Amino acid sequence: MLAGHFHRLATVGMVSHAPVAASVSRPLGLPSLAIRYSSSQPSFTDTSAPPPARSGQHRSIRRRDFRFIFPEFLPDPNSEFRQPLAEKLARQDLLRRRAQVEIPEFYVGSIVAVTTSESYAHTADKLTKFVGIVIERGGTGPRAWIKVRNVVDKIGVEFLYEIYCPTIQKIETLRLERRLDEDLTYLRDAPPEYSTFPPDMEVEILPEGTPVPVNDLKVPLRPAPWTRRWERYTDRLNGYILPDDLPDYKTSEMERESKFLNIGWQGQVMKYDLLLQYHETISVEEQDAIWREVGDALETRDLDMRKVAAKRAFSKPTKRQ
Repeated sequence: MLAGHFHRLATVGMVSHAPVAASVSRPLGLPSLAIRYSSSQPSFTDTSAPPPARSGQHRSIRRRDFRFIFPEFLPDPNSEFRQPLAEKLARQDLLRRRAQVEIPEFYVGSIVAVTTSESYAHTADKLTKFVGIVIERGGTGPRAWIKVRNVVDKIGVEFLYEIYCPTIQKIETLRLERRLDEDLTYLRDAPPEYSTFPPDMEVEILPEGTPVPVNDLKVPLRPAPWTRRWERYTDRLNGYILPDDLPDYKTSEMERESKFLNIGWQGQVMKYDLLLQYHETISVEEQDAIWREVGDALETRDLDMRKVAAKRAFSKPTKRQ
């Protein structure tokens, strides 16, 4: 009963009351006119003239980069999980959570320190802190998550954190940067020095206004066996290098698979599949509407966290070379 009522509320919210536009035939050479019917009276608009500059237009274009900084605010493109009312309530919940917890800007490849509350911790405040590199990020809404990896005592350790979990007390970005790929799980098959970071690592400050640096490091992989057949991903991932001393049969197998089984061979027509793009992406218009809803709160909170981070690092500044 409650689910049916919830569905009816969401359906009513999706009804559009936008005015209907009708085209009018005109003699050749006259400016195009469109009659826009509204509930009050029709108005004539010259559509051939350039639209007037709007103050919020540049802000909307600038906020489109939020899809990289705050991807969890965008809904799941799968139509089976779409529910406009639930998505709106989830975004409000995310804003309330961000007002209580520090969740700064970070990307896959950034070095972060995650502080969580743990009832079995051996410290007096029952808090634990884990430092590592973000190797993967996913999820939408309150289910957003990250995977953080570090090598401790020569053993690779990974934690999957739900960003908006109540046990998360603070997330610090120690080194803000991006990598060549959005999936760094191949670090599991790389030498440990590429995933080793000191637990007492200090925050590295970037000058104000500096764009996010891209680390173009290519990690060499150890000899096989691997956790995944990375020879099949050479056309999609650019951040690793296969070992040179591969067996002959492995080399011939890689050549055969790269010729017939890679994404280039299978996906030659994917760029023409408009229906696939529709089901896997969120339209720009819908993204702009979401950022208009939450953009002011996100910008204000981000500015406050930047001020706090600057005060913390003022006593021991460490700038990147």
